[in-house]
This record gives sequence, C-alpha cells and structure tokens, in this order.
Amino acid sequence: MISQSIVRSIEHSTKSLFHELGLDYTDDVKISVEQPAHLEHGDYSTNIAMQLAKVLRKAPIQIAEMLKDRLEKDGSIDQLVRKIEVAPPGFINMYIDWGQWAQRDFVLPTNSGDKVVIEHTSINPNKSAHIGHLRNSCIGDALVRLLKRVGYNVEVHNYIDDLGNQLADTVVGILNVPLKKEHTRFGDFCWDLYSQVNKEYEQNPPLMEQRTNVLHSLEEGDENLSWVGLLVAERIVREHLEEMNAFGIHYDLLVWESNIVREGFWDSAFDLLKQTSHFYQETSGKLEGCWVLKQASSEFENSDPEHNIDKVLVRSNGILTYTAKDIAYHLWKFGLLNKDFLYKHFSEGLWSTHSTGTDSVYGKADMVINVIDYRQQYPQAMVKQALDILGFTAQAEKLRHVSYGVVSLSPAAAKELGIDTSAGKASYAMSGRQGIGVKISELLGLMEGIIERKRSNKQGLSSKIIAAAAIRYYLLRFHLSTEVVFDMEQATETTGNSGVYLMYAHARAVSILSKAEDESISKPLVPGEINQIEKAEHALLRHLANWQDTLYVAYTELSPNVVCNYAHELATLFNNFYASCPILKASEDQKTLRLWLTLQFKETISDALTVLGLPTPDRM
Repeated sequence: MISQSIVRSIEHSTKSLFHELGLDYTDDVKISVEQPAHLEHGDYSTNIAMQLAKVLRKAPIQIAEMLKDRLEKDGSIDQLVRKIEVAPPGFINMYIDWGQWAQRDFVLPTNSGDKVVIEHTSINPNKSAHIGHLRNSCIGDALVRLLKRVGYNVEVHNYIDDLGNQLADTVVGILNVPLKKEHTRFGDFCWDLYSQVNKEYEQNPPLMEQRTNVLHSLEEGDENLSWVGLLVAERIVREHLEEMNAFGIHYDLLVWESNIVREGFWDSAFDLLKQTSHFYQETSGKLEGCWVLKQASSEFENSDPEHNIDKVLVRSNGILTYTAKDIAYHLWKFGLLNKDFLYKHFSEGLWSTHSTGTDSVYGKADMVINVIDYRQQYPQAMVKQALDILGFTAQAEKLRHVSYGVVSLSPAAAKELGIDTSAGKASYAMSGRQGIGVKISELLGLMEGIIERKRSNKQGLSSKIIAAAAIRYYLLRFHLSTEVVFDMEQATETTGNSGVYLMYAHARAVSILSKAEDESISKPLVPGEINQIEKAEHALLRHLANWQDTLYVAYTELSPNVVCNYAHELATLFNNFYASCPILKASEDQKTLRLWLTLQFKETISDALTVLGLPTPDRM
C-alpha cells in the first residue's frame, strides 16, 4: 500500500518538525494522502501543511517546504518517490518511480483469521422475495467476499423469522381467505394471498384475532397451526435459496427463530437480563405486565412513536418482541450463552438449526455484522445496548449494523411490470401488503430478455448469467444510504457504470493477451524502467497502484460501493488506454510495457469483480 507508506514517512517528518519547534505532537494530527485529479499535480499529494498552519503559526507554504526538506534529507520517504514538489497554497505533491513500483509486490495487510459472523438476507418466509430483499443479499454477500479477501474467517447466517406477523398473516390467509389463481410457485401464490389477507383485515377486523392465535401457536409448536406455519416457511425458504443461488449467493447456516424460543435461548437470556437493574416488569400504566429494558440512551426517544426509552421485550400477553429474540441470538453469536443449538443438513453445503440433530461449531464470533435496512436502526441499537448493559462492552463494540436504503422502481421499470404510473412519480415504492413490487424471479426473467435482445454475439456467457450480474452490480454501486431507483435499461448498458461494462473490459483484456499468445509474442514481462509514458498509460498505472488502498477503505468502512467506484474508473481508464495506445501494433518497447499493463489490468479487475461477486468472462 503506497499511500500508507507515504503517510508513515510524512508522520515521521512531522514529528521531527514538532520536536525541533519544541511542540508536543498529538494524535489529533490526521495525515492523509490522495491521488490528485490532475496528473500534473503528482501521483500522491497531502494537505498536511495547511492543517498545521494554526498550530505551528506559520504559512502553509513555509511548513510544506520544511516538511519537504526533511523528507528528502532524512531518507524517511519511500524510495518509490522519485520527486517531491511544493505547490501553493501548501500542497506537498509526490511523483512515483513506476519502474521501481513494477518490481515490487504490494500485499494488503490481512487479518490473522478473526471470526466474523455476517447475517444477511433474513427474508420473512411468507411469500416470494422481491428486489428490495435482493439488495440486502447482494450487499451481504459482497461483504462476505470482501472480508474473506482480506483474511477473515467468515460464517454466513440467514435468520428465518418463522414466528413473526408476516408468516402468521400468510397462515391466516391459507386457512381463511379463498384464492384461486394460476401460479407456478408456492411463494408467488403466497405473494397474492398475503396482499389479499391484509385487505380482508380491513374489511373484517375480527379476523385479526386469528393472527394472535397463530402467533401463539407458532411459539408453542407441536399443534396443527404451528405445523402449517412450519411447512409454509420451509417451502418458501427453499424457493428463496433457489432465487439467491442464481446470483451466486450462499449461506453456511439457517437460524430459525422458533429454535431460539423453543430450545430455551430466550430463557437463558432472560435469566441474564433479570440480574441487571435495567430489566424489570411494569406493574402499572399502559405497559403493565410487560417486561421492559430500560435504556441508557434517549437517542431514539422522539424519532418515532414506537421508540420508547424503555423497550418492551416481552408483551403483557407473553409474546416476545423481535428485539427480545434478537438479543438472545446475539448473545449466542458471540458465544456468551452457556447453550448451543443442534444442527441438521438442510441442502448441499448448508446446515440449519434444529430441535434434533448433531453438535457443531457455529457462532463464537470475534465480530458480528448485520446487514439490515435503515428502518431497523433502532432495534439494532437496542441489541447493542443490551450487550453493554449485561457487561459485554467489548462485544457491543464489535457489533456492526450495515444499514442501507430501500429499493424502488423507476417509472420505466414500474410500467414494464404493469404498475400504474399515471401519478407521474419519480419512483414507485414497493409494498408487500398491497402486492406491489417486482419478484426476483420475475425481474431476472425480464432482464434476461433485455440482454438477449441487445446481444449480437451470444457465444460467451449466457444472457441469464449476464442479467444476474447486471442486477447485482446495479444494487451494489450506490452508496449504502442511497435509495436505489432500479431501472432495467440503465442496469444493462454496455457503457457507463454497469456490471456489463466491467465484464466487457475484462473480456477485452483477455482477448488482447490471447492474441498476443497466438502471435507468439512473449509473455508480458515486468518492465525494468518506465519512462516517457503516454498520459493514458500513466493514468492507468496510477489507478492500478490504488487497488490495495481501495480494498482497505472498503473493508474498514464495510462499503462495497467503494469497490464498484474503483472498478468502474479502472475499466474506463483501461478502455481509454486501449483506444489511444496501440498494443499489439506498437513498437517492441512499447508493446512490452502495454502488454504488461494489460495483464495488470486483467488481474486487478478480476480481483475486483470477484470481490463484487461478478463473473470474470473470457468473452461476452
């Protein structure tokens, strides 16, 4: 990582300058380097001199000159830096010796194997999955790949809420709401049924009592209603897994909420919580009879009517809230309960918690990451606070909530799906209760058709694989907090920031290297010197050098979109290089460098695509 090496050098010289001036160096000094937008401003640059102007009471340009002298004279700067310049009002610009850079191996400092449990997807098992669920899964799977890439031991959980209101509603619908309509999948049938039962609740309020009966039965187990719920949930979970498999998304363990309750995990958590002064049963008021967890923070108190400073974990009727079960689950994730599940094989490579089964080693995480949309920020904060209240502060600090924005449909996508767009909105939200949205299987089929129509050469990847990759990339490329307005045409563009564009760039590099091999051109060698290079070559080189730093930022911030941004710019720079710099028809010296650059690009874009979960095709 060049930037980290340069930062350490600047830090050394800055400390030396502070010492000379009789000042104490503090950790408040934040040194950073970045690649300037314009090549003429250097390969790396820092504004540290401007940051220090008030502290040192000197002009930034003077401080920059003093630091430049130290960097050059004390030899602390990495030998990769061939030249240092100072530019107004106080930038320190550094130029890299790319010949030396090419001779070195740069390896990202990897984790020593700490265990991370990542929970993602966790779709209510009551109907087919939609594109909003898929964004969760794509983000989670990209984080799995990213953390494995940097050396973590990653375990992937899919939490199945088989005791919740949504499943109860579907069971109520199956038993009480007639529906006759052609469907090829059970989840699609339940999609329409779930919408219908919510309409029935409005027209027939007493039907809501059936939901309460089903919820009680699901928690108790071993009776008619609970078995119906189990059968519905398992069938739909299998369909969800099939849908995710099409996008290369897999799991290690299914954790069923019913096992958390029935196998006594909540009971163990309940015993721990009762030992604290923060957990008690209300004896009066509107929460009389409820077990509540008194929170230490009022951060969410006024943000939503449902957010109370005292969080209900057990309702007065004995039904557990989602947060109660989640607290028990997280205590187990960190290995803090003197209790474990039994496990059964569910499908190829996948295990499931079960009331009967075998012992195994799951959980016991060093860090836990939950991919859940922004609407679950409050419950996630409650779990973290519960850990802290119980004295597990270290584990609370290692619990990370990766929050993300919801997915809606562009007017064009909504119209394609038969949704009424006469309101002229900029985007159309989805609602499972109203039956509005795009099912994953339906979306994949539509995208496959678009890809098929756009392709002239169909000898490479199948249109379905390209469609899945295009959808996946589109859902990953936006900042996590951004609402994604999904547009099918944009997602399948062969130019611009799309997965199709990146895969084409990879295939182009493979084709160039294959042609060179066919023409008996020797394998690209590492150049001894890199001088007098074209602007497009320089820009590509500089961006290739930033890959390790990008990986570091992406995994520390848990942001797959950082990798997307890097990969898109890399593909663009390579295509610019390809257009302006002849490769196979270049002079021998130029050909050697350019083939080597092509190979470096191919290996780097392949690494990035793999982290994002996209194919690395030889041809499209």
